[in-house]
Amino acid sequence: MKKSYVKSLKEYDAPAILDASKILDAMKRYKNVRKRPTSVALDDSTINELKKTAGKQGIPYQVLIRVFILDGLERTKKAGQK
Repeated sequence: MKKSYVKSLKEYDAPAILDASKILDAMKRYKNVRKRPTSVALDDSTINELKKTAGKQGIPYQVLIRVFILDGLERTKKAGQK
């Protein structure tokens, strides 16, 4: 069976468009939902870039990381359905 990676699919290359108001609404909606802490090792330049991008969006950088992860999962699901 040939392995296929999501990143190799053309659907994965679509730009990530973030709507800060939707992110903030989701933050409020899930504020009291229990989340499990996890650990991801990132280099300083990646963290700084995340903080800069999050600052432009007006959201905390941890929320931006969560958005990227959830967006990636959704794209993976969609790509797998085709």
